[in-house]
Amino acid sequence: MKTLTKPGKISIVIVMLFLATLWLFPLWRIDLRAPQYPGGLSMQIWLNDLKGDVPIINGLNHYIGMQEINKKDFREFIFLPAAILLFILFGFLVLLLKKKIYYYIWTALFIVIACFSFYDFYMWEYNYGHHLNPHAPIRVPGMSYQPPLFGYKKLLNFEVLSQPDIAGWFFIGAGMLLASMTIYEWKKNEK
Repeated sequence: MKTLTKPGKISIVIVMLFLATLWLFPLWRIDLRAPQYPGGLSMQIWLNDLKGDVPIINGLNHYIGMQEINKKDFREFIFLPAAILLFILFGFLVLLLKKKIYYYIWTALFIVIACFSFYDFYMWEYNYGHHLNPHAPIRVPGMSYQPPLFGYKKLLNFEVLSQPDIAGWFFIGAGMLLASMTIYEWKKNEK
């Protein structure tokens, strides 16, 4: 088995540091703006928590029939931190073994975790935005209130922006670094 290059080994440390930010900063944010809230409202999604204007957002969501957003309803807040921690520990093992094949496996594992996380987040938004109480005070036939997975969307009089927060950008950076270093290591292998 081929041995990792020095840049490959350094990238492992950088990826682990990038992922450590998930415990220090929010992963994702959803910002809402409307005429009655000129300062806007915001919900920050952390690795294991929800913060920000969640009580106010829940109060508004009640009128359109959305279920309450509650931290205890998210199993992901238990499983995702454990998955990321195991991934970081596997990174230490890859660093100790110094073999390219383990680096490739580590990268593939990251891709699986990232894809599952984005799919799970999309489904979370879909369920909250589509499964509405039919007896809600405000009903607009055919209207769903799913915020965008990433980007901007207008929902009634609210403008909604969904985007990575600080740790989310580090998470994306970790994925980009892993992918680019995997290509680099693969090409070095061919020479």
